[in-house]
Amino acid sequence: MAEFLYKGDLPDGLSLGPVVAIDSETMGLNIGRDRLCLVQLSGGDGHAHLVQMPMPGKHGRMEAPNLARLLADPDVLKLFHFGRFDIAVLKHHLGVLTAPVYCTKIASRLVRTYTDRHGLKDLARETIGVDLSKQQQSSDWGAETLTPEQMTYAASDVLYLHAIKAKLDVALEREGRTELAQAIFRFLPHRADLDLIGWPGDIFEH
Repeated sequence: MAEFLYKGDLPDGLSLGPVVAIDSETMGLNIGRDRLCLVQLSGGDGHAHLVQMPMPGKHGRMEAPNLARLLADPDVLKLFHFGRFDIAVLKHHLGVLTAPVYCTKIASRLVRTYTDRHGLKDLARETIGVDLSKQQQSSDWGAETLTPEQMTYAASDVLYLHAIKAKLDVALEREGRTELAQAIFRFLPHRADLDLIGWPGDIFEH
């Protein structure tokens, strides 16, 4: 297992395969106020690739063309946990809508209907027996130099998503909800768009 740290963008020519787990770290949870600091990626091979994002330019956008190209690649499935937030953050800062996508939190809600615990820590513990530490969840991700603890935490958010997805796919098939999940995943980038324009509440409510 290795962690690779890059400044500003993914390196030229890096291929992470057909399914890439992605997560992001920001200065806070207000997309319009809090900048994107770090993007973590893994191809499911036990390695994590961490990109410290550049400061926004004069138009408020970040320039990371290799990362943006990956996010928009129709032949690469982007794997998230609570993708709604990450997809919105990535579009706000990079100007690209991420697709196609898969969200383990949504898949969990569709099949683990016996619980209301759908956070990554609980999901990882139940599905693959991994106990994730969330100690560094609230820390200064905008620091110029990340601590080893921050890097380990950031990597852990993507290193296990492929294995979790495999377990959830079996459960989705067993419960007859695979097609429903896929339909929700197709809509998810548009749900992120609604968040970006400040759409209140649930558009499907009465």
